[in-house]
Amino acid sequence: MNVTETLSQGLKREFQVVLNAADLKTRLDDSLQDLQGKARINGFRPGKVPVAHLRRLYGRSVMSDVLQNAVNEANQKIVADNNLKLAFEPQIRFPENKEEIEAAMEAKGDLAFTVALEVLPKIELADLSDVSLVKPVAEVPDADVDAALERMAAGNRSYSPKGEKAKAETGDRLIISYVGTIDGKAFEGGTGEGIPLDLGSGQFIPGFEEQLEGVKQGESRTVKVSFPENYGAAHLAGQPAEFAVTVTEVQKPEAAKIDDELAKAFGIESLDALKTAVREQIGRDFAAQSRRKLKKSLLDALDGKYGFELPPTLVEQEFAAVWSQVEADMKSAGKSFADEDTTEDAARADYRKIAERRVRLGLVLAEIGEQAKVQIADDEVTQALIERARQFPGQEKQVWEFYRKNPQALAEIRAPIFEEKVVDHLLGQVKVADETVSREALFADDEAEEAAEAKPKKAAAKKTKKAEAKADDASA
Repeated sequence: MNVTETLSQGLKREFQVVLNAADLKTRLDDSLQDLQGKARINGFRPGKVPVAHLRRLYGRSVMSDVLQNAVNEANQKIVADNNLKLAFEPQIRFPENKEEIEAAMEAKGDLAFTVALEVLPKIELADLSDVSLVKPVAEVPDADVDAALERMAAGNRSYSPKGEKAKAETGDRLIISYVGTIDGKAFEGGTGEGIPLDLGSGQFIPGFEEQLEGVKQGESRTVKVSFPENYGAAHLAGQPAEFAVTVTEVQKPEAAKIDDELAKAFGIESLDALKTAVREQIGRDFAAQSRRKLKKSLLDALDGKYGFELPPTLVEQEFAAVWSQVEADMKSAGKSFADEDTTEDAARADYRKIAERRVRLGLVLAEIGEQAKVQIADDEVTQALIERARQFPGQEKQVWEFYRKNPQALAEIRAPIFEEKVVDHLLGQVKVADETVSREALFADDEAEEAAEAKPKKAAAKKTKKAEAKADDASA
């Protein structure tokens, strides 16, 4: 096997590999000899099948395996001999000349092929001793605890019949049955019976609830609406529909009570204990937001410390993922780029910068983690996997098995654990000072920062522009 480097340009490498005919014949003969001891063919004793007969029966199949093994061997040799870290699996280009391929398959001619590689850049870690970060922290206001208790009480309140002649108004609950039709035909998912509907909740499609204002128990109405253009079911999106609605009962809400009984409804022994639990939960939310902002500040600082060539394919893949979400958000909002005071070309340029940032930070964090020998314990992965499975009630076992049997999917579980450990490592190397802020300041939207950085981010693009903040999840 002869290997010659033919291209070294930036992060791209190409090598020509030549497998000579004699080497191919030796590999083929060795494989057939090995097969001879295993083959079971009618008319021959085990281990006694002539090699020539095996060559006639399985020669091409065995040679295919020989060539695949030779390619794998060449790839490993190239990586090891040149001390390369690959960004992607090698791309193999075989000769277009079919006669050359056929000759190699018969071990009667040399086979030359090209191995194209894209390598990771060498990253020299920057000095972070001059980095100073501010960690915003906020106390949990009593008003937030009270508001949370009020929401819990409102969601747990009971309803009682309002009376046969009473008219429904906002805040009342209706028990309804309905049949939906489009062009006079019932459609899947358009029928319901005994369905509770809280007027003013917005739980049904726009225009539905408003047409039931003032309805009485036992009354029937025809509700005419149109499904939103961005409705989840594509066959219904934008379609005009009619619903024949019958109101079984009109109910009024009882007073929302914040007392020990409310606490017990949530499995907690007393109101005081519930208040403590609510305060602790809000505190965890505050801590998570504080961590997110600190992490973003850290990543901003890292981004300013590094500037190196990025693997083009990695950038393209990241950009494709980001841009796909941009387009989905635009479609969902029914907006165009003109509506957002930009153009598609300008937006593409800005989102490509986001993709480049995410790739750059991902590579930096990976290098830092490698040099710091950051390790992930098996129980950490197991716990994360349990949490992921819990997100799919009733399907926990299937989710668990899926990840356990798919190393690439399991890597998606490991990646954020690794990233957070690297972030913890970095936070131990920089100066961090706490700053007490208000709740409003802690949760203030980052749109102002984003607008200063790139500028194509308005209504429909906001959600995806936070992909920049999701460089907080740079290795994802």
